[in-house]
Amino acid sequence: MTDGVLGAAFDAIGFDLDGVVYRGPVTVPGAPEAINDLRRRGVRLAYVTNNAQRAPRLIAEQLIGFGIDCDADDIVTSAQATAHLMSEELPGGVEVLIVGSPALADEIAAVGLRPTFERSAATAAILVGFDPALTWDDLNEGCYAVQAGAKFYACNDDLTRPTDKGIAVGTGAILLAMRQPLGVAPTMGGKPARPLLDETRRRLGAQRPLFVGDRLDTDIEGASKADWASLFVLSGAHGLAELLCAPPEQRPDYLAADVAGLLEPARVAVAVKDGWRCGQALAQEASNMTVTITGPQDTTSQQLDAWWAVANLVWERADKGFTVDLQGLGQPPSNIQLGQ
Repeated sequence: MTDGVLGAAFDAIGFDLDGVVYRGPVTVPGAPEAINDLRRRGVRLAYVTNNAQRAPRLIAEQLIGFGIDCDADDIVTSAQATAHLMSEELPGGVEVLIVGSPALADEIAAVGLRPTFERSAATAAILVGFDPALTWDDLNEGCYAVQAGAKFYACNDDLTRPTDKGIAVGTGAILLAMRQPLGVAPTMGGKPARPLLDETRRRLGAQRPLFVGDRLDTDIEGASKADWASLFVLSGAHGLAELLCAPPEQRPDYLAADVAGLLEPARVAVAVKDGWRCGQALAQEASNMTVTITGPQDTTSQQLDAWWAVANLVWERADKGFTVDLQGLGQPPSNIQLGQ
């Protein structure tokens, strides 16, 4: 592995933003420094977001304000990916009702479609993206258009958004409300659907890409669908309980506390007799079907080694039909019971 660090083993790295690089108006500690270090090593970088509200230029300005060396061309949004997808599936110049922000409308115009914020008889498709200014009337107009025959698209279906104040409502919650009267799901451009990471790979010209995310159901599953390696970081929406319960398509290749883990050796778990080992941590299944963990857990790195060993053991058992009881799950890991 080049330089002995995880990030240098890949020719390109894509970063989710919310919960990975920043949380609301503040950075994840150490993220700007780690990202700039990777750029100096020659790794191609992209900042990939399911949030369709803001223009790439504004996102780049925010990242630059955090001390990250980037420009607007390094930003890949679900708005861009979905607009590109729609341009391939719809006739040029058709009317698209925007249920989202002005920045989303700009991306639709950029691919030769005609955005509007008012439904008409000519509306051929609708596109839903996150915007805190959306109203119930906006959602209803989108529903009426779909009922009249318009094609239904959405930028992403994240149910929640991590912020500095806590976990907030995401686009997926909006789509749940719209699906009640419609009874159909939209065609999706953002993660976990492939278009967003396919667009990112094209821009980067990547052969061995790694995606860094904080959500298993969008970032990690999206990476799996698009044939990217994945790093799950614990700085955002999902945590260790979700990791242990992850179905096969949502299991990451690597685990780290945050983006700074890209500058450390990869955390590797190895199957051993009756369990899994990572570093000095050993996770085994006891005779009463309880997961036991041995090895030092004095540092964050050692605790993550233990979690990674436990995760691989639990996944192996889950694939054989066992269930996982996380009642009383602790930090360091404890009280993990397997059942059938």
